[in-house]
Amino acid sequence: MTKNEENKKMMTTKTRESKLSTAFVKLADTLVTEFDVVDLLHWLVERCTEILDTQAGGLMLVDPTGQLQLVASTSEEAELVEIFQLAAGEGPCLDCFYTGIPVTVGNIEIDGGTWPTFSTEALKQGFKSVHATPLRLRGQVIGTMNLFSHQIGALVPEDIAVAQALADVATIGILQERHIRSANVVAEQLQRALDSRILIEQAKGVLAATMNTTMNDAFVIMRTYARDRNLPLRQVAGDVVSGRIDLQNPPRLIGQSPTSQGRGAELPAQIP
Repeated sequence: MTKNEENKKMMTTKTRESKLSTAFVKLADTLVTEFDVVDLLHWLVERCTEILDTQAGGLMLVDPTGQLQLVASTSEEAELVEIFQLAAGEGPCLDCFYTGIPVTVGNIEIDGGTWPTFSTEALKQGFKSVHATPLRLRGQVIGTMNLFSHQIGALVPEDIAVAQALADVATIGILQERHIRSANVVAEQLQRALDSRILIEQAKGVLAATMNTTMNDAFVIMRTYARDRNLPLRQVAGDVVSGRIDLQNPPRLIGQSPTSQGRGAELPAQIP
């Protein structure tokens, strides 16, 4: 390895450690402050895909009836794969939930024969490997986080441990929010997260149609608007659906210049 390659590797390691440290600080904050569950779950899967160098992710939670439901995803492609495996009742992510054990598939084309419907759709969407991590606490599994990659190869043990650690802290945050006092409240909170996803999907559709953009970009616009104003994602989605806010002409933030108005919710640049 050359000196430049060594320096590059060291910089990459330091950057990853910095992102990981920031992620744990963010998750720890959920243990002592109010937080929006849906926004937390979207943030969790986004940070894990970034830190672990995967290309997409999805997160499922169990509903009050004991069925898994998709509540967060980083792309439409990942969302389709998750929906297909839920509909088929098969997939590494479901196995992970039912066993409470991480499931890694380093080569879906070769090793995915156990889940034919899932494997066909995953390969169709360009994913060649997947890792599923349980959201669990003391034997209670409330969902799974699923990371998809365009490259062949299983996550190394160190990365599997990182994914599990982040998922564990997020699970603690979900189950021990300071207002939770009973199992019934936990179920209500999870149901609210599921309901929020439906509302967010509706809002994405509205934005995609009115702003002539993709569903992925519509979500980025809405999430940016919410974060810039410290608003719950669910609230912004509801306002978009009801027409109470117009993200094409958002109100100016305090201290924001007229020329930068709307920058937080502007459409991502399109590649010619």
